Amino acid sequence: MNITLITPAAPGSRAGNRATAERWGQLLETAGHQVNIVTEYHGEPCDLFIALHAWRSHEAVGRFRAQHPLTPLIIVLTGTDIYDHQHRFPEVTHESMAQADCLVGLHHRAGQDIPERFTRKLTTVLQSADKPARASGLKQDFDICVIGHLRDEKDPLRAALAARQLPETSAIRVINAGKAHTLEWEQKALAEQKANPRFQWLGEVDKPTIQNLMNHSRAMVISSVMEGGANVVSEACRAGLPVIASDISGNIGLLGDDYPGYFRVGNDTDLARLLQRVEQSPEFLGELEDRVKALAGSFTPQAEQASLLAAIEKAVAERTRLTPSK
Repeated sequence: MNITLITPAAPGSRAGNRATAERWGQLLETAGHQVNIVTEYHGEPCDLFIALHAWRSHEAVGRFRAQHPLTPLIIVLTGTDIYDHQHRFPEVTHESMAQADCLVGLHHRAGQDIPERFTRKLTTVLQSADKPARASGLKQDFDICVIGHLRDEKDPLRAALAARQLPETSAIRVINAGKAHTLEWEQKALAEQKANPRFQWLGEVDKPTIQNLMNHSRAMVISSVMEGGANVVSEACRAGLPVIASDISGNIGLLGDDYPGYFRVGNDTDLARLLQRVEQSPEFLGELEDRVKALAGSFTPQAEQASLLAAIEKAVAERTRLTPSK
């Protein structure tokens, strides 16, 4: 098939949506399809249209459906679609969702967080990650990594604030890697780094540096207040790195309802309790490691490719069902 995939993230961007688009392009091309990744759509024909973002891609989705009513359409629901835009801009977001033949959620609980009338269209595609090379030697320090751009929905300094509550005897350091999306976030990170001896902000770094940071960390904190299914969780599971996560749908939908490493979203005291527990209890840290290793098989490129192909099959079947017979 000749597939057009639209994303709001431009070439060269390190935004998660760009990474998803490019990874999917590779997986689909490996499966024998041709994929054209675009940031604008002007009505060009294709055999299948995939839109990342229901709200941001609304105009392109409307143009595509008007000009190509017989062609299958897949819309990928991001975290901002599900937990922000469908509440602030329900008419536009839900109009895009209504036009889709298949909706893709990036975690297992997405169906609980969208209107019931759309759930029959939904299929889950868990984002994959390559398995990193194992680090050599023992981990000497007790570093906790936080990986992600600094913006409001990530609540990126929550681990640093929690680390302030740890006892003086704690060896925990919080290492944060990610670009500040605004000058205000840059100033906050620099101020926290200056005031908090347990915190270091690396800024935006390349993938090898991220992998090295994960290899040398004891655990990773993901403290987001909203997530559509963060790829960094996939990376941590593939690396066997214990995850300490805020108890939001996007994290629970990846790690499972009974995962023991959740803290109350936005609560640095609760997070400090978990950080202290992973440092003081090798058994608890080992339990988290066992759990993420058990989940790792769900985040392989092969699993993601199979789920993508299933989404395409669903979209084609639905469009065929809706197309009047000649």
